[in-house]
Amino acid sequence: MRELDELDLLLVVDNETDTLSSIDNAEQSPESRGILERFEPTEVVDGQAHTNVFGHLCCACHGFSVLATGRIGDESRTVLFDVGPYSEIWLANAERLGVDLSLIEAVFLSHWHWDHSGGFPDVVDAISTARASVGLAPPIVDLHPNRPTQRGVRVPDGQVLLLPPEPTLEELAATGAEVALNSQAHDIADGFFFGSGEIPRVTNFETGLFGHVTRTAADGAFEDDPLILDERYLAARVAGRGVTVLSACSHAGVINAATSANLLSNDGLDLVLGGYHLAGATMEQRIPQTVEALRELAPRLVAPGHCTGWRAKAALAHAFASDDRYAPSVVGTRYRLVRPG
Repeated sequence: MRELDELDLLLVVDNETDTLSSIDNAEQSPESRGILERFEPTEVVDGQAHTNVFGHLCCACHGFSVLATGRIGDESRTVLFDVGPYSEIWLANAERLGVDLSLIEAVFLSHWHWDHSGGFPDVVDAISTARASVGLAPPIVDLHPNRPTQRGVRVPDGQVLLLPPEPTLEELAATGAEVALNSQAHDIADGFFFGSGEIPRVTNFETGLFGHVTRTAADGAFEDDPLILDERYLAARVAGRGVTVLSACSHAGVINAATSANLLSNDGLDLVLGGYHLAGATMEQRIPQTVEALRELAPRLVAPGHCTGWRAKAALAHAFASDDRYAPSVVGTRYRLVRPG
């Protein structure tokens, strides 16, 4: 994994929207600031510009997607991490955020869960079309080969709360994209980014997603699958800052993911962004251990979103916000991580 001069992370899909709260850390900018930068003023009164911000805000939904752009000198490379559940939401938010789809050369899926993969294949089709229109090669869609048919969570009375069926490889191939199946760790975009393989399970308290089940055949029974071994993280390294890890749902455990990513650099952890999945009575029992372990790992910033849950966010804010190391993950937010000096 190469050292970047700058890493730009744009939240295209997340569960929450918040363009009103104050932000302490200058590396994070709210959605409204981006709107002011992209749009001409709506009107000018007495020499003062006014801009219609609320006509351009993104929509939040239960899902996750991050557009990651790395820069080394004059060269930039862009990868999309997950697509969220609804293609119409992703495409509308991308338009509101001014995303140039033709720049996206790879789409990396963290794991097979519909709130991360449901936007396939329409999002990929739009990216393929945009790239073809300017003479660029089709995007690479980077997937774990162990694709389930459908997944869900079994509740105490035995019912399964179903996610919709997963998109098929054939549907993705029909978009013109290059489908790449990877179960091992590998470089992405010529080493600008790093995609993990199976995440090592090293903690004694991160034991998977309670009640999770997987079906591998359309007419098959659901089987217990708490570990979700196809989950992967995406990482990048900014020189002088350390490793940023994108952990979309942290079913493997956010500490397991962060610990693994921490081994990729001698500069420590920079930003831990994504869903920490500490919501629900069973998962919430892990909050104190998670907070303490993150204190020991000492990332520059913790940015919990998506499936983290309000109890965990409150605990993390209490632990990290006092020294400006807490940066909530909400749709439309941009992080710019720049090489010191």
